[in-house]
Amino acid sequence: MFAITTDNNGDLPLSYLKEHDVGLMTLTYTVEGQTYDALHPMPDHEFYEKMRGGSMPTTSQVNPDSARDVLEQALRQHDAVLHIAFSSGLSGSYQSVCIAAQELREQYPDKQIVVIDSLAASLGQGLLVHYAVQMRDAEQSFTQTVQWCEQNKLHIGHVFTVDDLFHLYRGGRVSKTTAIVGSVLNMKPILHVDDAGKLVAIGKVRGRKRSLDELVNRMAERVGDKHNDIVFISHGDCLADAEYVRDRVRERFGISDSLIHFVGPSIGAHSGPGTVALFFLADHR
Repeated sequence: MFAITTDNNGDLPLSYLKEHDVGLMTLTYTVEGQTYDALHPMPDHEFYEKMRGGSMPTTSQVNPDSARDVLEQALRQHDAVLHIAFSSGLSGSYQSVCIAAQELREQYPDKQIVVIDSLAASLGQGLLVHYAVQMRDAEQSFTQTVQWCEQNKLHIGHVFTVDDLFHLYRGGRVSKTTAIVGSVLNMKPILHVDDAGKLVAIGKVRGRKRSLDELVNRMAERVGDKHNDIVFISHGDCLADAEYVRDRVRERFGISDSLIHFVGPSIGAHSGPGTVALFFLADHR
């Protein structure tokens, strides 16, 4: 059986990673001068409370040395490793893992390492990992799993909204004028991650509840003939809103299984409190 590794920008719970034997690379983040990572985190609610109080966290990417450590540990126990990386359109982490993987290929020429650029974020990346785990556990081959992930990564639909445009403005995702006008008019943006793995605004609606309903509408536009047994939903410390979206998905599509988890600090530092994101298999992004 081959190994699967990923990084914490996939926002999968640590309990999921442990249960399914998925190796983890961790990106660090700094809040008020203190640095944390996914294995030694600030509690998620506390992190978002700090942001609500005006703290502006900073984040880092995976470096080649830490990537090498995780991959090499997996190689000691397996003949092949599949790493599913955070979108290269949003971070240099993918490139860091590629550097580490190439070094290890030279050191372990009889073993296989494949690094997939998920072109995904948060639980979109996590959902791709989930399908890879299912294939591995169903005893699909390493090659079959790699091919499926490459062929289907652009069928991982991402749609999300934020409650406060300031954080997207600070990260350069929207203009200052858009942030100010949107806040005054209570406009909520609808965004997605496109085929290049970048965040792109695709619409806006007035009011929080409408923005949550619009996520489900956007899923309906994208799902096509894809069959979903499960949806993933991540949130910036607003569990009730995530559960509202889950319930609307259940009513509209009959999908009863879901995984709901926080948008982790590495992404939440840029999207802010109140983010809600919906992930599913789609005909197109």
